[in-house]
Amino acid sequence: MPQGGGLSTRGPRNLLRQIREAMAGGGPAQARLNQVVRIIALSMVAEVCSLYLRRASGELELFATEGLNPEAVHNTRLRPGEGLVGEVARIAEPISLIDAPSHPSFSYRPETGEDPYHAFLGAPLLRGGRAVGVLVVQNRAARHYDADEIEDIQTIAMVLAETVASGELVGLEELSEVELAPHRAERLKGQKFADGLAVGHVVLHEAPIAPEQLLALDPVAEEIRLHASLDALKSGIDHMLDGGQGKLGGASYEVLETYRMFADDRGWNRSLEEAVRSGLTAEAAVDRVRNEHRARFAKARDPYIKERLHDFEDLANRLLRILAGDKPGDRALPDDAILVAKNLGPADLLEYPRTKLKGLLIEEGSAASHAAIVARALQIPCVGRLMGLRDRLSENDLVIVDGEGGEAFLRPRPDMVEAVTQRMAMRQSRQAEFDKIRDLPAVTQDGTRVTLLTNAGLAVDLELLDKSGAEGIGLFRTEFQFMVSDELPKLNAQTALYRLVLDAADERPVTFRTLDIGGDKVLPYLEAEREENPALGRRAIRLGLDRPALLRMQLRALLTAAGGRELRVMFPMIATVDEFRAARELVDYEVAWARRRGRPLPELLRVGAMIECPSLLWHLDALLPLTDFVSVGSNDLFQYMFAADRTNPLVAERYDPLSPPALRALQYIQKKCADTGTPVSVCGEIAGKPLEAFALVTLGFTRLSAPAAGVGAVKRMVLSTDLVAARRGMANLLGSSAASIRGELESLARKLNVAL
Repeated sequence: MPQGGGLSTRGPRNLLRQIREAMAGGGPAQARLNQVVRIIALSMVAEVCSLYLRRASGELELFATEGLNPEAVHNTRLRPGEGLVGEVARIAEPISLIDAPSHPSFSYRPETGEDPYHAFLGAPLLRGGRAVGVLVVQNRAARHYDADEIEDIQTIAMVLAETVASGELVGLEELSEVELAPHRAERLKGQKFADGLAVGHVVLHEAPIAPEQLLALDPVAEEIRLHASLDALKSGIDHMLDGGQGKLGGASYEVLETYRMFADDRGWNRSLEEAVRSGLTAEAAVDRVRNEHRARFAKARDPYIKERLHDFEDLANRLLRILAGDKPGDRALPDDAILVAKNLGPADLLEYPRTKLKGLLIEEGSAASHAAIVARALQIPCVGRLMGLRDRLSENDLVIVDGEGGEAFLRPRPDMVEAVTQRMAMRQSRQAEFDKIRDLPAVTQDGTRVTLLTNAGLAVDLELLDKSGAEGIGLFRTEFQFMVSDELPKLNAQTALYRLVLDAADERPVTFRTLDIGGDKVLPYLEAEREENPALGRRAIRLGLDRPALLRMQLRALLTAAGGRELRVMFPMIATVDEFRAARELVDYEVAWARRRGRPLPELLRVGAMIECPSLLWHLDALLPLTDFVSVGSNDLFQYMFAADRTNPLVAERYDPLSPPALRALQYIQKKCADTGTPVSVCGEIAGKPLEAFALVTLGFTRLSAPAAGVGAVKRMVLSTDLVAARRGMANLLGSSAASIRGELESLARKLNVAL
C-alpha cells in the first residue's frame, strides 16, 4: 500500500469533480453517500473513509463508511467528546496521528472493526464555525499525513458540510434528527448592550445566501473572479474613506482606515487564492477560509485577537456579497429588520438604513464593543452575548429584541409578540412625552435647576446631542479613537476629532476624559506586561503617567483643538492626590510649551478629576482645592467598593448602586464638594436611569451626564420631583442595614408622584 501522496497525486480538482458527479447521480441517498466515501478513500490512498454527523442529542452517528463494518452504519454513535472523532468535533480542527490507539482520547468501538488501523486523519464539517460532523480517513500502517493531505481533507469536509446541510447528499428525512437549523420557539438570555424593544424579521449580517455552487467548472476563471471581487472590496472601502458614503469623521474614519489594512492582509488573501486553486468556486473558497478563521480564533483568550476575527469575518461577508453582485450596505431590507450577527465589523452598523433597522442581536461582543456603542448612539435596541444564536436562526425568522431585559425570543408565540408590542407602544408614548419637554430646562417642582448632559465617544454620538435635549457633553471618552487603530493616532488626527466634537457642541460645554485604556481595553501597538488582575493594574491615568509622551500628545491635541474656546479636561482613575498633581503638571507644561511658541490656547481651561477609586473619599479635603471640578464615575467606584466586576455576569448582580453604602458615599462626596464650592457631576450609567437619578438629585447632585437615550426620562423625573419632600424621605432610608433600598425608593417616588 503506498504511504503518501494522497490527493495531491491524483489532483484535488479531479476528486472534487468525482464527488460532484456522485452527488448529482440518481439512486438512494445512502448509496450516493457510500459512493462518496469510497471515492475519497481511493483518492486519499486510505483503507478507511468514514463520515459522522452530529445528531440533535450531540452524539456523532456513523452515516457512511468505506473499510469499516457496514453494519455499524447508523448503529454506532459516539457521545459528545468521545474518542478521536469526538475530539475533532470538540476542537473544530483536524487531527492527524501516526498511531491513533496510543492517543489518550482513542476509544475503541468493536462493532466497527477498526482495531487493525493505526494512522488517523480527521477533519470537522463546519457550519457557522461549529462542527456538525467529522470526516475520517485511516490506514493500517503507521503513516504521516502531510500538510497537503490535511489541506485536502479540509476542502472535502467543507464541501460535504454544505451539501449535507442542504439535503443534496443525504436525504432530508435522514436529517430530521440532525441539529443543523432548529425552528422551535426559543428564549436566549444574553447581555443588554443598548436599551429598547423591537419585533421584526431576521436579516443575517453574514452572507444572506450560502454558496450555491461549491466546485469550480473553470478554476482559472474563478481565480480571476476572486481577484476582481477583492479589488472591488478594497476600492469600496477607499470610496468610503474619501467621503463617498457621506460624512465620516473622527473615530469612524479611524475604524475604516484600520479595516482597509486588513483587506490587504497577505495571509488572508493567500488563503483565498489557495482555496480557489484547490478546485472550489470563489464563494466556496471565501466560506471555507471564514470557517477556518472562526474555528481557530474561537479558542483565543486575548481580546485583541478576538477582535481581529471580527474584522476578517466581516471582510468575508462583504466579499461574498460582492461575488453575488450585491453592494455592501445596499441590501433590500424588510421594514422591520433585526440584524443578526456573530459580531459586527468596523462601521458596519452605520451602513444599514436606519429607518429599516429596528434591532440588533449579536452572538459575541461586549457592551464596550464598537457595535454596542454605535447601537446606543443610534438608539437601536441591542442584545449581545447570545451564545449559539447564529446556528439557531434562519433568514426571515421572527424575533424579539428585548434590550430592557437582555433577552432574545426566537420565533416567539403570538401572545408573546402581543405583549411586547404593548410594551413598545408604552415606550413610544413616553418618547412622545420626552419630545415635548426636550427644550425645557430641567427644574424641580420647588425650583432647583438640574443640568442634564450626555455621554459620547463617537462622531455619530454628536448627531444625538440636539435630539436628546442635552445641554452639553459631560463625558467624551477619548480612548475609542485609539482602540480602533492599529497604530497610535497622529497628533493631527487627534486634534481633528476634538475640534469636530467642539464644533458640534457649539457653545455647549464638553468635558474630555483623557485616555482610559488598560484592563479590558487593549491597544495592539502598546506593549504591556501580562497582569493577573488588569482591572486593578496599570490602566487609565497610571498608564498616562508611566508614559508621559502619550498623555502629553493628547493634551497638546486638546489644547490646539480648543484654541479660543473653553476646554474642560478630566483625568480618570485618580487614586491619590499626588497622581492628580503629576497629571496637572503635564497640562501646565503643555500650556507653557504652546505659549512660548505663540500657539493659540483655550480661552478658559478647567482641569478636573474623576472620583472612581474609593481611596479618594478619605482625601477629598486635599484633592478638591487643586481641581476646577470633579466627576463621579459611579460604574468603577461601585465595582471597586463592592469588589465585584460589573462586566462579569457571575458577580455583576451581587451589589446594587441603590444600597445604603453606595448612596452614603455619594452623599459624602456631594457634601464635600458643596463645602468647598467645587462643581461636581455624576457621569456613570446611574445618571441615565430615572430611579437612580432621582436618588442622585435627592442627595444634592444637580449636574448629571447620561447616555443620550436616558436624558428624556431623567428630565421628566426632575420636572415631577418635589425635592424638599424627597430629601425628607431619603434621610430616613440611608441608615438602613439592607443590601438595597431600591424598593423603598420606588415606594417613596410613587408616594410623591414622581414620574419614573
